[in-house]
Amino acid sequence: MPRKIAMIGAGSVVFCKTLMSDIMATPALADSEFALMSPTESKLRNMEAFACRMLKDNRLPGSVWATTDRREAIKDADFVVVMIQVGGFHAYGVDYEIPMKYGIDQCIGDTLGPGGVFRGQRHIPVLVDIAKDMEALAKPGAIMLQYANPMAANCLALGRVSNVPFIGLCHGVQTTLDLISGYCDVPKDEITYVCGGINHMDWFLRLEHKGRDLYPQLRECFEKPEYYKNEKVRGEVFRQFGYFMTESTGHLSEYVPWFRKSKSALERYCDEPAFGGESGAYYKWGKAMAEKYAEIDPLQFESTKIESRSVEYCSYILEAITTGIPFRLMGNVRNDGYISNLPKGCCVEVPTFADDTGLHPTVIGDLPPQCAAACMTNINVQSLCAEAALSGDPEHLVHALALDPLTGAVLTLREIREMTTEMLEELRSYLPQFEGKSIRPTPTISIPPDCKAVEVPLDPALAIGKRFETLIEQKTA
Repeated sequence: MPRKIAMIGAGSVVFCKTLMSDIMATPALADSEFALMSPTESKLRNMEAFACRMLKDNRLPGSVWATTDRREAIKDADFVVVMIQVGGFHAYGVDYEIPMKYGIDQCIGDTLGPGGVFRGQRHIPVLVDIAKDMEALAKPGAIMLQYANPMAANCLALGRVSNVPFIGLCHGVQTTLDLISGYCDVPKDEITYVCGGINHMDWFLRLEHKGRDLYPQLRECFEKPEYYKNEKVRGEVFRQFGYFMTESTGHLSEYVPWFRKSKSALERYCDEPAFGGESGAYYKWGKAMAEKYAEIDPLQFESTKIESRSVEYCSYILEAITTGIPFRLMGNVRNDGYISNLPKGCCVEVPTFADDTGLHPTVIGDLPPQCAAACMTNINVQSLCAEAALSGDPEHLVHALALDPLTGAVLTLREIREMTTEMLEELRSYLPQFEGKSIRPTPTISIPPDCKAVEVPLDPALAIGKRFETLIEQKTA
């Protein structure tokens, strides 16, 4: 039977086109019904027309229709693909520009830090509502394929409140394998690997080519300037932590406290253009594209020819569930014991199999302790980000950013509270969970020059210790 695929956020020109093209290129998914949904009517109709042209020009079966009613799109769906961006580039601009004013320099700003935390506030309530719509309207067992960032915080929140089957999808592992394949001069499809960790901080725990450990060769590469220059941040973390990570320099530099906290650190590690660490790289690129095509449909310049599938997992998962032929991927799922030294219920990225019985994450066990510790610095922020969005308590926004590695490396607690307050007020129209609520201001305490600290009686045990210190000082004198 034809499968109904609801595409939520179908105004995403590049991403929606890519995923639909992949699905249309999959014979097992012929006759699929695409229900496109976006609140932006003009973008939605452009995508609908383009998708219809793809079917016609490639002489493919199937159907496409569009609606601004999310529930209508989800009704009787077999799969719900989510690629939302609430607030568009206005909100994204706030995510970047206000933190920059306070000295928080972000390259991408959609996963952790001020940008990631506030993007989570815009997306988590919507994702929860999508899950509720699926429970009420989609076919039994319908699966959500979740692409919206911040991936880990979004999926952590979904795992807390919904039993709808979902999986968070990213392409970091696939693209990093391309890089490793080139560096080690071995075909990508001949590399055996096992990854484990969290989204955008997933570690290659096993990396082999026909039984040969590739790590010695990869380590040798990263001691050469021409390789190190290509990925300074990822290369430095690799050198210090011992395992290669699935995230690029531009992204990774935002999740740790070492590379973007000062002008000298930025100049040393983040001096490559674009996603090599440039300030506001993705926001500036996206804004430029949005302005360029403000009055023009960019899809008119795109070819409708379908040739091959991209590296995105979506079509392969749908194919595996439809045919029963298993497919292995890296999926973001609730941690139900898959990584034993990360918290239960957080979002982990682990090898996952898809077939006609559903999604099956696999057990990794313990990560190397230094890798688990690095992940925990991000999970703490993700957990508080989800708590803020689900509870509507704006104080948790302050708590999340106070524990954010980059923000905490640059700002004091008072400055973090001030920045968070400014961002909340600017983005309030997108954040209904905080209606009527504000971040509590902290009054300034002035300490006069002649102020003396209050003398508090010491605990008897401490007093004994103090007497010993006094006796030692007298004896020494």
